[in-house]
Amino acid sequence: MAKTIIDAHNVSKTFNPKTIPVHAVQNVHVHIEEGEFVALVGPSGSGKSTLLNMMGGLDEPTEGTVFIDGIQITTLSENKLIDFRLHNIGFVFQAFNLIPVLTAKENVGFVLQLQHMPKNDRKKRVLSLLEDVGLEDKINSKPSELSGGQQQRVAVARALASKPKIILADEPTANLDSKSAANLLDIMAKLNKEEKITFLFSTHDQESD
Repeated sequence: MAKTIIDAHNVSKTFNPKTIPVHAVQNVHVHIEEGEFVALVGPSGSGKSTLLNMMGGLDEPTEGTVFIDGIQITTLSENKLIDFRLHNIGFVFQAFNLIPVLTAKENVGFVLQLQHMPKNDRKKRVLSLLEDVGLEDKINSKPSELSGGQQQRVAVARALASKPKIILADEPTANLDSKSAANLLDIMAKLNKEEKITFLFSTHDQESD
């Protein structure tokens, strides 16, 4: 029997509840099993990003509960939630969110430094991941020296660095051309299969489903 990795019950998010309420997400249930590759499809403004942020503990639901690998993250203290995310969840943002002054290898290795991984082990892990996403020849390049597709692949490698149980990707192909987008989805699907990491990503592209 497959193990449940994401289990959200009756999740809602309302912004500005005391002035002009905006109901971004209403009464959503999410059940995802370990190792699945799931696309959250919907038009812009439909609440996909808000839902992903709640699944990753970046945003707190107005109502409902979120369990990640059996842990109710909606009840964790801020410090415990930060530590939980560090070791269990990887994020890929459509704006890349790479650190401009760091090289590709430094961006990917940053989370491993936070985890205090030994330098030699960190170097091996980073080089292996950049090879997995086809950027072994760009390890010393800074974000400004990379194309949009290359930057997003660095972001995927960074998300995978700590071997998280879950990768949450918010419209990871939104700023890419069709060829780069297809290539990124192929890489994500390959890593999902090989590393057994659960992927949940949002998209407005029906072809990604």
